[in-house]
Amino acid sequence: MSPRRPKQTQKSGPILITGGAGFIGTNLADRLLQGGTPVRILDNLSRPGVEQNLRWLQQRHGSLLQTAIADLREPGVLQRAVQDVRGVYHFAAQVAVTTSLDSPLHDFDVNARGTLLILEALRALRQPPPLLFTSTNKVYGALADIGLEANGRRYEPALDPLRQRGISEARALEFHSPYGCSKGAADQYVLDYARTFGLPAAVFRMSCIYGPHQMGNEDQGWVAHFLLQQLRGAPLVIYGDGKQVRDILFVEDLVEALLRAHADMPQLAGQAFNIGGGPSRSVSLLELLVRFVALTGRPAQLRFEPWRTADQRYYVSDLRRFQERTGWEPRVGVDEGLLRLARWLAPGVKAGAEPQFAELMT
Repeated sequence: MSPRRPKQTQKSGPILITGGAGFIGTNLADRLLQGGTPVRILDNLSRPGVEQNLRWLQQRHGSLLQTAIADLREPGVLQRAVQDVRGVYHFAAQVAVTTSLDSPLHDFDVNARGTLLILEALRALRQPPPLLFTSTNKVYGALADIGLEANGRRYEPALDPLRQRGISEARALEFHSPYGCSKGAADQYVLDYARTFGLPAAVFRMSCIYGPHQMGNEDQGWVAHFLLQQLRGAPLVIYGDGKQVRDILFVEDLVEALLRAHADMPQLAGQAFNIGGGPSRSVSLLELLVRFVALTGRPAQLRFEPWRTADQRYYVSDLRRFQERTGWEPRVGVDEGLLRLARWLAPGVKAGAEPQFAELMT
């Protein structure tokens, strides 16, 4: 007997955002609330600093914002949270590879089991709302088989198609680190619940997102962390040689992609999409530091340490699959996005001239 496929209809209730006081959740909630859509945030406020985001949202939007301060793994929390919602964005997670290495059981419980609990809470509803889950590029592993060449301050793939397009969803999954395993397991559960139970659910495999309201630290949110350290005149630690490359995406562009995914969920359900800045918004750590030196007017204090477990020397998202299905594409360039982040962190920051490479380090 085939599984029961729940009836799916559009609802008029609030949007539920788990981890909604975090960086991405705050930006998405603000966008929705500005448009008059009620939002229900579920967050346990475990990440330092996110309570500031929540206060900011409450002051801006008042009663249009509903708040539940709780851990989604607590009995009954999700069953109450999903009632009458028109859509769900699942951002609540343990987000650091380093933390997963120290505490794999906690990492699994939050990321894998927590996601499964949400899926089950939605499956129990007569009319499940659409779900968008944010996964990670770590599901592709360390990508050690990709041949790389050093080109100035960055690594680039030796093969031209990969250099031009980035990593596509056709890449085989190869979970690496407990964090990669827990997010990868959750990623696959979401896709399978869409396939097996007919839930309207899709996955974003995210690259590096940055922007206002990011409480960055060394283990997660590294763009904001680097800029904060630079603004403070504090030392920066680079693991590896600094030539590792990521594509970075300004959070405003991500919010647009999230909204389009929900709007187009009937066509996107059961699919995963690589989401980032793409090849045109790729930077190495050293290239990023050049920009930060220009923004702050002071040289960087750098210390180099050995490569860390599961670090990818090169990851850039191939965006074509999501672009072809929705028409979305990033609009905020790297220099504009970094300046906007800097001005949020330190109002009055001005764009400066790019320094010579010798000026990077003290």
